[in-house]
Amino acid sequence: MAVACSVVRAAWVDQGELRRFRGEVYDCFDRRADALFDLIDGICEPVAVAGVAHLSLVPGARRGHGAGYAALSAGRIDEDLLRDVLASAWPRSWRPDFAIDGSVWARCDAECSPGRGFYYHPSRHSAGQPIVAGWCYSWLVGLSGRAGSWTAPLDHRRLTVADNPNLVAAGQVKAVLPRLGILPMPALFAFDAGYDPVQLSVALAGTGTQIVVRVRNDRTYYGPGGPRADGRPGRPRRHGHRLSCADPGTWPSPDARGDTDDDVYGRVEVSAWHRLHPKQDTYRDPDGAMTVVEGTLIRLRVSRLPGRRDREPKTVWLWWHGPADSDLDLDRVWRAYLRRFDIEHTFRFAKQALGWTTPKLRTPEQADRWTWLILTALNQLRLARTLVADHRLPWQPPQPTHTLTPGRVRQGFGHLLPHLGTPASPPKSTRPGPGRPKGSRSTPAQHHPAAKKTQVKTPKRRKRR
Repeated sequence: MAVACSVVRAAWVDQGELRRFRGEVYDCFDRRADALFDLIDGICEPVAVAGVAHLSLVPGARRGHGAGYAALSAGRIDEDLLRDVLASAWPRSWRPDFAIDGSVWARCDAECSPGRGFYYHPSRHSAGQPIVAGWCYSWLVGLSGRAGSWTAPLDHRRLTVADNPNLVAAGQVKAVLPRLGILPMPALFAFDAGYDPVQLSVALAGTGTQIVVRVRNDRTYYGPGGPRADGRPGRPRRHGHRLSCADPGTWPSPDARGDTDDDVYGRVEVSAWHRLHPKQDTYRDPDGAMTVVEGTLIRLRVSRLPGRRDREPKTVWLWWHGPADSDLDLDRVWRAYLRRFDIEHTFRFAKQALGWTTPKLRTPEQADRWTWLILTALNQLRLARTLVADHRLPWQPPQPTHTLTPGRVRQGFGHLLPHLGTPASPPKSTRPGPGRPKGSRSTPAQHHPAAKKTQVKTPKRRKRR
């Protein structure tokens, strides 16, 4: 039994933005549009999404489970147009801070599903290793910049085993920038430690964007080169002073500092060193020498962690790259990286509540359509945040409208849906088909083994004498 305050607020709140978003999303569906749109509304209602068929049991469902499966199998979505719609729904009041990360849709036993590969999974193991077979998706989301679990998913790309996640992420950044239009400040994209900062810096050079990537705490960086130490003539040194993250004795005086007191993390100490570069083998000059890719190394230290008072916080090292060193805003960079973990909350909510990886779909194309519906449902719940009341159970604490979580908004979305209406047409009455002819037998489905990434050993270069 819900409490008495769980009533819809749609009677006096403007619904224009949400109605416009729903109409634009409906226009992105080229085939099976009505069934696809009904799936989005079913995902947003507070039911356990144990599969596509369970969406036909939600209150107000107008189509059977067969229509849902047919929409994912034979439907067609204009993905470029849908990316434009999601980008236009990005809140302009948010700072242009974004996060990109990958998540795996585990399909370990789906031997008849093509396009699977072996990917790292932190919580599931295969043969004792944190590697599972499935599909991997790279998500790009907008960060709210404040405490909470709200994000604005803007794009997703399905990776293959042969794809380079860094180049795919750079392609997502280049594709979303024109859709965002004119921004009040350069866009900042945050990445976790699984991405290569050098590749991202080179791939996004000239785009006017900033990136912040977490790096390992045992890395070594070098300053700009200069004349030879012995004073003899010859080629100048390519590597200057050495800075080891694990050796404080090698740290010179920082070029910038930003210490502050935060309500959540306590004392925050941030130090930055400009014009540092690592040794890398990915990019080479025409003469075979290593290309110097410079950036800013940032050391982040906090005095406490939220919810973990008994654990000593670790020092975090970040790599920042932007058009110019003068564009570095230390306060924005470290806050954007810590807000990057909001994408982890989005992944968990999409999987556990919305059922992103629950349906047993056969083909990766069906999984792509279902993922687009999940992204659209997340944006629809965010737009409905101010339109629903706090529909809660008696033992749940009340929350003001501006602090409602995605799960709490989803609990009240079913009360809002009848007031919104739907652009989808009602189903037409039909008669059942003839079914499978008698005596016909289906052939066994083709098996597709999961692909493994081949390791190509590059020949070692001979040292010059």
